[in-house]
Amino acid sequence: MARKKSLTAQLLQAYQEAKKAKAAQERRLQQEEARRARAAEQERLRKEREAAKQEREQGQRWAAAQREKKRQNAERKQKVEQVERDLARRQAAREREAEQKKKEQARQVQQATRLAKQEQVDQMKAQAQQRTGEVQARQAALDRVLMDRSPGLRNHREAVEQALAGGATAFVEAVEGVLAGCEYPPGLRRAWRLAYAPESRELMVDVDLPGQDVIPSATSYRYKAADPPAVVPQPRKEADTKELYKQLVARLALRAVDEVLAVTPPALVSSVAFNGHVQAKDRATGKGIRPCLVSVRTERGTFDELVLDEPELDPVLCLRHLNAIVSQHPYDLEPVRPVVTFDLSKYKFVEEIDVVAGLDSRPDLIALDPSEFEHLVRRLFEAIGLKAWVTQASRDDGIDAVATNEDPIIGGLCIIQAKRYKNVVPAEAVRALAGVMHDKAAAKGILVTTSWFGTASKEFAQRTGRMELIDGRGLKALLQEHLNIDALIGLPKLPAGWHPRDLR
Repeated sequence: MARKKSLTAQLLQAYQEAKKAKAAQERRLQQEEARRARAAEQERLRKEREAAKQEREQGQRWAAAQREKKRQNAERKQKVEQVERDLARRQAAREREAEQKKKEQARQVQQATRLAKQEQVDQMKAQAQQRTGEVQARQAALDRVLMDRSPGLRNHREAVEQALAGGATAFVEAVEGVLAGCEYPPGLRRAWRLAYAPESRELMVDVDLPGQDVIPSATSYRYKAADPPAVVPQPRKEADTKELYKQLVARLALRAVDEVLAVTPPALVSSVAFNGHVQAKDRATGKGIRPCLVSVRTERGTFDELVLDEPELDPVLCLRHLNAIVSQHPYDLEPVRPVVTFDLSKYKFVEEIDVVAGLDSRPDLIALDPSEFEHLVRRLFEAIGLKAWVTQASRDDGIDAVATNEDPIIGGLCIIQAKRYKNVVPAEAVRALAGVMHDKAAAKGILVTTSWFGTASKEFAQRTGRMELIDGRGLKALLQEHLNIDALIGLPKLPAGWHPRDLR
């Protein structure tokens, strides 16, 4: 039993051992297979790792190639960008240079424009200053026209006196020749007309005064920074302009009288009658007018007392002192009535004849020659109180004498005709006198005769209102009253209504 157990045990043990060996074999096989599997896995893993490594290396090489390519691209890009930057810098530099040049040119143009503008401003300011100086100098010359009288006029007196030997006309021409050389500021020297009455030693002066535009309309000029800039005047106030013109008219009148008295010898000229007119246009009608703005008659002695060079002398007040007739508004051409209203250029006067001294104690007016009768009539009107002159016989427009009344209210020019008739004065002669009065713009007409007037003549003279008829009886009475001449009138017959005593 024990042996069986042993065999069985042995068999079991052999079986167990065989099983164990098989199990061990299986385990070995399994282990081998596991080892091979592990080896295969490891190989696979190795290959995979190798492949991964290769792939990694390939990826790294690709990445490196990409990086290199990227680096190269970056470098190329940098180079391109650098080139572009360089180009951009150079372009920017060129643009900056061009812009700078443009700015410089603009600055130069601006500076040139500014300099040109400044130069223009300076020129216009200089022009304004120059024109202001010219205006002020002009006004100063006008203000000094009385004080800047021509020197040395008295040196011509001897030559002027010698010219009188050729008659009153030659005397006047000599005086006018000297006065023509007197210097006046531009625009002030106008036409002068003179007439000389040797019997009264009076020189009559008719002067064209300058117009209102002689006074500068501006006090100064200034630069005005407008668009466009300009030199503009500073207007003178109208009141100041009128006052300056009034002063100028007075100065010119005083200077004219002073120069006339300076040129003429005192023995030949004792008084001066001055009329100052202005040539202008009537704004209402457009016609030419010649208003008298100042009129004065003065004696030499009275005028010589004036101190014309005194700076404080007021020329307007000075004329009033001389009893001159002065327009209150000369700028507005407000006229005054002149002391002598006739146009001196229209009359030619003859030398004075002292006919009274040569008359008989009882002269016959009819027996006088025409010239003696005219001078007798002149002496009569002088004795009455008028200034009278006898005209030349030729081309006297029917005027035998002219007289002036110095009364500023009722005075004026008087046309005188002297008719040494033996019969009635025709009515046509009276009407002709009216025509001459109108032509000469006379204030009054007087017809003096040794005979008488008809009814038609008297009625016509009465209608005019400015004519006076003096017949032989009236003339005889006036000669007796004013000249103490007891005249005869040798008419062939006694006029109707007269008495014999009217003729004797």
